[in-house]
Amino acid sequence: MRDDGTLDDQYGLGGSADRSDDTPSTVRPTDSVEPASRPSLRTRLGGLANPLAARPGRTKLAVATGAVCCLGLVGFSQVTGPIGGSPGPAPAQELAQRSAVDAASRSMERQTPAPVTPSATPSATPTATSKPKPKPKAKPKPRVIAPVAGLDKDQMDNAKAIVKAGREMGVPRRALVIAVATAMQESNLYNYASGVLPESENYPHQAIGWDHDSVGLFQQRPSSGWGTVGELMDPDYATKAFLNVLVQIPGWQDMALTDAAQAVQVSALPWAYAQHEWRATEVVDAILS
Repeated sequence: MRDDGTLDDQYGLGGSADRSDDTPSTVRPTDSVEPASRPSLRTRLGGLANPLAARPGRTKLAVATGAVCCLGLVGFSQVTGPIGGSPGPAPAQELAQRSAVDAASRSMERQTPAPVTPSATPSATPTATSKPKPKPKAKPKPRVIAPVAGLDKDQMDNAKAIVKAGREMGVPRRALVIAVATAMQESNLYNYASGVLPESENYPHQAIGWDHDSVGLFQQRPSSGWGTVGELMDPDYATKAFLNVLVQIPGWQDMALTDAAQAVQVSALPWAYAQHEWRATEVVDAILS
């Protein structure tokens, strides 16, 4: 191959591309301009060798296309917001409106609620810590007093009723012994009804006598003004009726038991009360101890 400027490499840049090896090279002026419709082989080959180089005829198209794209992006960003989700600066008027709406909504949410009056229910009122209630004291059981001095239960219960009535009156112990001894002589400490007074049998009793209209523990007679049949059949009333008369006798505390009892009862056997003094004393001591 001759060194006459012929292209050994089809992509070389040193000579003309439209000659063959046996065609004489023709020197063409470098300042000649090829028609625009047919770019030279050099231009085409140069574009292949450097694809990033600017190509004739496409520069204007690229500029126009870039301008259109930029305008489209600007318009799109104004409608939908910044690309990529990054917040952009909003207009001052829009920011002011949003601040006003947010402030109004916050003020509505934070309104002070109206005061609620607590309902008058046991759960709404505070309850104070209640102290434990003391256990109720057990009622004292009545003391069981065994019969003494040869008495049975009914006789002992009647003796206790006499002592109880005397203590309610506040009389001294001596008066209690006189009253119990008198009831031992008159009724043997049984609550008697009278066969002469059928009414007396309507009340609690333990025996029936026939000594006129005499009834009760002290054999007192309604006809003598001691009280009604119903009153005299009550051991409490009969005892207090006896003691009321006894305490009115002058010097009864210093009298012999039989004399004091006779001053009240006016019995046909005045000396009979003395025989019961020791037994009456034992019974009263057992009840009061």
